[in-house]
Amino acid sequence: MTVIYKICTRSEWHEAEHAGAYRGSAVDRKDGFIHFSTAEQAAETASKWFAGQRDLVLVAVDGDALGERLKWEPSRGGALFPHLYGELPLKTVLRVDPLPLDAAGRHIFPQLVA
Repeated sequence: MTVIYKICTRSEWHEAEHAGAYRGSAVDRKDGFIHFSTAEQAAETASKWFAGQRDLVLVAVDGDALGERLKWEPSRGGALFPHLYGELPLKTVLRVDPLPLDAAGRHIFPQLVA
C-alpha cells in the first residue's frame, strides 16, 4: 500500500466529513487537482506552505485505492508529488491526526508510514 498525506485545516476536513468527500482547498481547486505529499515530503510541505498555521490536520490516504486519478508529477526540484484529479473519497482515508505546533512554531508530526 502506498500511503500519501494531505495537510488541510480542521474546518476543511469537517466540511469533507459532512459532504462525504474532500474536494480540496482553494489552492487545490485553482490548480485543478488535490495536492498530496509522501511521508518524506510532508514536513517540507508543512514548513513551506503552512508555516505557523494552527488547527491543521494530517490526512493519511491509501494512494493505491485512488486508481488512475492519482498522478505522480514533478514539482519542487523535480521531485515527484502525488496529485489527485477529482475528489477524495473518505473510504480511502486511513487516519486523520492533528498537526500541532511546537514551541518554535514547527508542526509536530505523528509517525508516518512511507
